[in-house]
Amino acid sequence: MENSSKQLADEYIRLGGRRVAVIDDNLGSSRDWEGDPPEAAEFWKERVASLSDRERRDVETFLPSLNDEHQEPHGR
Repeated sequence: MENSSKQLADEYIRLGGRRVAVIDDNLGSSRDWEGDPPEAAEFWKERVASLSDRERRDVETFLPSLNDEHQEPHGR
């Protein structure tokens, strides 16, 4: 499924973004434990953080998930 939220998430990841999606009780957010490279941090700030809460959550659902064992922080 291609849409603007997925495209934003894909570009953020391509830039080296390290945020992971955290879905808890059907509420989504993202966590940044390791810090982003400058390009990804700037992209997130300019293109994602400025979105409405709903639009930002839509982007976050396309990030690697904390619940996905292969994508856990710190390379677990």
